[in-house]
Amino acid sequence: MSDTADVQATIEQLWIYPVKSCAGVRLEEAELTDTGLLYDRAWMVVDEQGEFVTQRELPRMALIQPSFKMGQLVLRAPGMLSLHLALDAAEEPATVRVWGDSVQAYDMGDIAAQWFSDFLGPDAPGPLKRLRLARFDPEVRRPSDPRWTGGREAGTQFADGFALLLTSAASLDELNARLVGDGHAPVDQRRVRPNIVLGGLQAHDEDRVGALCIAAEGGDAVIEPVKPCARCSIPDVDPDAGQAGHAVGDAMRSYRADPRMDGAITFGMNAIVLEGDGRVLRVGQRVSADWRFD
Repeated sequence: MSDTADVQATIEQLWIYPVKSCAGVRLEEAELTDTGLLYDRAWMVVDEQGEFVTQRELPRMALIQPSFKMGQLVLRAPGMLSLHLALDAAEEPATVRVWGDSVQAYDMGDIAAQWFSDFLGPDAPGPLKRLRLARFDPEVRRPSDPRWTGGREAGTQFADGFALLLTSAASLDELNARLVGDGHAPVDQRRVRPNIVLGGLQAHDEDRVGALCIAAEGGDAVIEPVKPCARCSIPDVDPDAGQAGHAVGDAMRSYRADPRMDGAITFGMNAIVLEGDGRVLRVGQRVSADWRFD
């Protein structure tokens, strides 16, 4: 941790998303692993062919609320009895696909499959009426794209491609100022689904920093932003209604076309873990970094 670094910030929020593309869990502290925060995207909804399913196809996934209780992942959704899954439970081996990666995983069984099918299936297109839940196999290594990691080995679980997503409070403030200026209601961090939200930065400073040193419990942790996060339609899904709109995407398109990504709309930075496997991150911890000059 350096007091002379260019950038001084703090961790303002921590989030995990236990089931990929379902609601997140906001935490005061989280264990860092070499594939991201513990239990982040450890489970994933798939179709009968094992292909991953997200809010892009089924926006009602946003209404599925996870929590942790007495060694269990508990899932709740409107009109459904809660689904309880032991954190160490897994059933049959399965092969699933997330983007271009074919991954060996575990199927979570017929009860979990029926629960997701019952909640999401009625409004789903035909191929998505029957769903299953998969669990990432921690013995499997799913590497991030080495073109962005500088050839360094870095892994993730069922996240889109990298261990962590980093944003700042100021970046969301900037987005909200534009939304309000266009006559729309402001949104919260749930729309952009970060893992770590930094306070004390200017808007989109996270785009421009190098490796971040976090004064974590037990010693420093180091994460490095490596790739701008290109945005799809998910920020337009209202997390309270499970319905897609267009205002957030329209606002982002008005100012977030990113030349680093050939003009794609970006918000936040994908990051990899360089040091700190097993360290505990907490809201309020100090973060330092130097500017990155590419």
